Amino acid sequence: MKWTEVEEIAIQLSEAHPDVDPLKLNFVDLAKWVMALPEFDDDPRHCGERVLEAIQQAWIDEAS
Repeated sequence: MKWTEVEEIAIQLSEAHPDVDPLKLNFVDLAKWVMALPEFDDDPRHCGERVLEAIQQAWIDEAS
C-alpha cells in the first residue's frame, strides 16, 4: 500500500483504531500509524501535510 491509497489507508486505520477520533490525532502520530500498517510499503519521504490531511478526511468520512 502506498501513500496515494488514501481510502484504503483510512479503512485500515479505522479498523486498527476503532476508538480513536481522527480529528484529535496529530499528523506526526498519524504518519507513524500509517507506516505501521502491515500492508504499507512506501517511502516516508513521499508523505506531506496534504497527504495526511487527505487520509485524515477519508478516515473521518469512513467513521461517519
